Amino acid sequence: MAVTLGTEIPVGALTGALTGSVHSWDLSTGVDGPGTRFVTFLAGCPLTCLYCHNPDTMKMRNGRRTTADAVVAEAAKYTTFIRASGGGATISGGEPLLQPAFAGELFHRYKHELGLHTALDTSGFLGTRATDKLLADVDLVLLDIKSWDRELYRKVTGRPLEPTLDFARRLADLGKEVWVRFVLVPGLTDPADNVEGVAAFAASLGNVTRVDVLPFHKLGAAKYEALGQDFALAGTPSPTPEQVAAARGVFTRHGLNAV
Repeated sequence: MAVTLGTEIPVGALTGALTGSVHSWDLSTGVDGPGTRFVTFLAGCPLTCLYCHNPDTMKMRNGRRTTADAVVAEAAKYTTFIRASGGGATISGGEPLLQPAFAGELFHRYKHELGLHTALDTSGFLGTRATDKLLADVDLVLLDIKSWDRELYRKVTGRPLEPTLDFARRLADLGKEVWVRFVLVPGLTDPADNVEGVAAFAASLGNVTRVDVLPFHKLGAAKYEALGQDFALAGTPSPTPEQVAAARGVFTRHGLNAV
């Protein structure tokens, strides 16, 4: 469960420093990679997911211009605690690959200056922006595959599926460890053939060590209200424990570790 420690990181001196649009940061346990993680949420996302629970991160202007030095300095305060938990640093969003130079700088410094395990949380839609150099500093990719049905994927995200699949195959070719994330939404992403398609694809890659079947929730509904936006899935129920277990069973039958 994420524990919010702050919504802003001091900008500090910007002159001559690499900066990015940072929405917030958390310390979290169990949801953003192994162990306790320092999670940096970058602002901006090219997708418009119907079930997004962080609509306040969709626009880059909703972040604060922040130096890489400032972010790394915040993470450094918690390295002893993070290492003791077997954790690391995760960059999430929004979509981190909308700011690849800034994300790459953070990954490099998290890994080589702070000695932390690193994870990239991404939809994969902008996977072509992730250079081999950036990925070399990433230990784990948390890859959201939001649907297998192409028409449904576009309905859910407003974007095509193929860039995500291409990025997934590239990660497999690189031997990069991947945790697949799939959000189960009753009446939307839960058709049996849709779940089966995601499971079969994930199993075909050979580098997927875990699948998180995430139950849809409405914890972000208040954010839509605060932003003056409609929440398209306000009337959609969360899946039952039985529905979640059934979806996990599909992935398990394909030999995957589904949680």
